[in-house]
Amino acid sequence: MAASTDNQLSNGAGKGRVMRVRCVRGDRGATQVVAGIVSSLVVLHAGILVGPAWAVDPAVLEAEQKRIAVASRLAPSVVAIFARGGRGGGSGVLISPDGYALTNFHVTRGAGTFLKCGLNDGELYDAVIVGIDPTGDVALVKLLGRDDFPHALLGDSDTLKVGDWTFAMGNPFLLATDFQPTVTYGIVSGVHRYQYPAGTILEYTDCIQIDTSINPGNSGGPLFSAKGELMGINGRGSFEKRGRVNSGAGYAISINQIKLFMDHLRSGRVVDHATLGATVTTRDDGAVVVDGILDESEAYRRGLREEDEIISFAGRPVRSVNQFKNILGIYPKGWKLPLVFRRGEMRTEAMLRLRGLHRASELTGSPRPGKKPGKKPGKKPAPGKRPNTKKPPVAKPPEKYKHLHVKKTGFANYYFNQLEQKRTLRGMSQLGDFRQASGAWVLGGKSAGGGAFELTIADAGVGLSWKQKAFFQDLKAEPQDEPKGSGGLLYAMHLWRRFLARQSDGFGEFYYHGSEPLDGKGDRVDVMITELGNVRSRWYFARESGKLLGFDTQREEDTDECEVRLVGDQVIAGCHWPQKILVRSAGAAVGDLAVTSVMVKKGAAQ
Repeated sequence: MAASTDNQLSNGAGKGRVMRVRCVRGDRGATQVVAGIVSSLVVLHAGILVGPAWAVDPAVLEAEQKRIAVASRLAPSVVAIFARGGRGGGSGVLISPDGYALTNFHVTRGAGTFLKCGLNDGELYDAVIVGIDPTGDVALVKLLGRDDFPHALLGDSDTLKVGDWTFAMGNPFLLATDFQPTVTYGIVSGVHRYQYPAGTILEYTDCIQIDTSINPGNSGGPLFSAKGELMGINGRGSFEKRGRVNSGAGYAISINQIKLFMDHLRSGRVVDHATLGATVTTRDDGAVVVDGILDESEAYRRGLREEDEIISFAGRPVRSVNQFKNILGIYPKGWKLPLVFRRGEMRTEAMLRLRGLHRASELTGSPRPGKKPGKKPGKKPAPGKRPNTKKPPVAKPPEKYKHLHVKKTGFANYYFNQLEQKRTLRGMSQLGDFRQASGAWVLGGKSAGGGAFELTIADAGVGLSWKQKAFFQDLKAEPQDEPKGSGGLLYAMHLWRRFLARQSDGFGEFYYHGSEPLDGKGDRVDVMITELGNVRSRWYFARESGKLLGFDTQREEDTDECEVRLVGDQVIAGCHWPQKILVRSAGAAVGDLAVTSVMVKKGAAQ
């Protein structure tokens, strides 16, 4: 009967550790083999413990230190957002020293007008909602109490490439109760992604796909480049099959899209995205063609029809339906953008005013007229028990800040629109006191063709003598397209006088809209909107000087605008007047009027 024995071997490092090897007597070969293996392991183990340290590539250490430094530098700008009363929260990022911060619309929805925001300095700040974009899932809030907030620098998200390193920072699972943001690091997995609405109006267009880990609570937080520039706002992830845990596919709204909406958000409005008024599909040969179009859309009036091929939009080539949706989806309602389309061998270029994507009720969540919410099916309450229909109490706003919110239909916070109105209209006082010019205005001069014109703007009506014809708009009648094909120049001149002399007192609606490139190209200008009856006008102001550059007037919805541009400056009778009035409508020039004389008659402007 064979007996067994235990052979004890030291670990060779003097630590007293023992490795036991059990072998059978009489099998010396096996014993020698095992002993040899163990001896080799002992030598290797000793080499690891007492040999020279493994060298780390200096480049790896340098990259690590850079990541740590960037994360440390960015952390003060990251916001932990909490709804007042503890009803949820999310993340955000400061973008200006006076406290403006970006987050997701779905983070602020239901949280009320005022929120609580924590920064990594350990302080909890009050914040107020400014503007919201329900479609693009973006909200602008303003932190209060300081004018020297740390803030992120906006980058250019179009420079991102697949494989670029990124940081995501925020408050996943609301872990950042000490306001220290959670940091994750990963790469860009895709760019120019399109995410369809999922049971809501939220639509992620031209967004950034990342494998950088984001989870519930990261919503609204920043996506930074490796250099620390703000590239997007994290908002969506593929969680459906993973029980609300990140599955490696997250999506961020590009900062370049948000830049296009920034002034609209600062207007305090509930903003909408744009539509062309046409749908597209892919033809068998791969071309993107129109498969449906609204007859009342401007695209239809400029000649676009079904089966026409879309060549480019907003200056970008269109090669797929997804690409078309991505381009269209990043622009606000009301912008003018160029469209190039082809029918057979004929190529057409048109500048189009984009329609709104949604009804106002869809954006604000208001019920449609005539419809009452129905009862939802559910379990009946037990006998003797009444169902709990109480809603959670609405948290009261801070007393010292409650004046910072003003309610108005169509606005998230009209208070901030009032601020933007004052900023935009600051240059009006420099034009002179038009309130005193209450008599009829008579402007005379020559048109580009050499003929004389005389324009008279009075309270009763507007008359124009031009091209050996006389035109008249009775202001007691409906606005007319006079002269024909001008889009209603005479009524537009009446509104110009009204705007200069009365400003907000002269219109039913009067508000700051945002900014856009003038005529769809060039520098951005500030836009004021006025409404008088059915007539809607857009007034354009230079952003730096506040100078009035012109206006577009639409007599009624889905008609061509009268586009007026005011060129040059001359002082007559103490007021500033344009040297030229340029008029366009329906994409064509109507008139080029050089103003050489101005007379304001005394007394009532009859």
